[in-house]
Amino acid sequence: MPLDLTDLDARVAALNDRYRHHSATAVLERALHDPEVGQLALVSSFGAESVVLLHLVSVIAPETPVLFIDTQMLFPETLAYQRELAEKLNLTDIRTIRADRRDTDFEDPDGTLHQFSTDACCHIRKVVPLERALKGFDGWITGRKRFQGSTRAALEFFENEDGKRLKVNPLAHWGRDDLQDYIVNNRLPRHPLVAKGYPSIGCAPCTSPVAEGEDPRAGRWRGQGKVECGIHIVDGKVVRGPLPAAEAEAAALKENVA
Repeated sequence: MPLDLTDLDARVAALNDRYRHHSATAVLERALHDPEVGQLALVSSFGAESVVLLHLVSVIAPETPVLFIDTQMLFPETLAYQRELAEKLNLTDIRTIRADRRDTDFEDPDGTLHQFSTDACCHIRKVVPLERALKGFDGWITGRKRFQGSTRAALEFFENEDGKRLKVNPLAHWGRDDLQDYIVNNRLPRHPLVAKGYPSIGCAPCTSPVAEGEDPRAGRWRGQGKVECGIHIVDGKVVRGPLPAAEAEAAALKENVA
């Protein structure tokens, strides 16, 4: 039975208070079994750091549903890595999520939408399919961490996702060294693109290598002022960077006409 969402803010505050001093492993383990949390799915990109959370889930509850969003624009290496980890970690319920063919045929028939509006492309290929896949779940587990950028600097273990469901961020307080140590100590396979200069990996058309000294996410939507794909909500708003100049001008014109 779905949890009552009437006072989700209060429940999130109580959960954060209850688990404030717990480790990532303890937060994840208890979240997967706490009736106050409800039924969870893990959403994973099978990207550069995904193996840490996937491994933790495989140890604690390998039957946890894992939602993998295949935008059909991913690197071939990501698809191969997904298959490798699924087998190695013995995750028993991986669900590959894709956009509705009718949506892509209408909105992006030639696969070039990302060249004109990355937000629109992310929306039909990530946001809409994930929203559809999360129906029936009380919340979802993410791999977000505070160190990943200003929009995540105050990240808590538990969040209210716009009044719809819970989000659980077990690795919120982990640093980059914690992740690397965990991967090494548990002898986990790395995404093959990491060694080629990709510390953060998304869709192939919108991800580029990162130079030494750059922010690890600098290769995502490079030069566009965009910092999130749109699946994460903060204070009821999709987290995005500023619109490119052309899009901002069009939006302003549309608003003035209205």
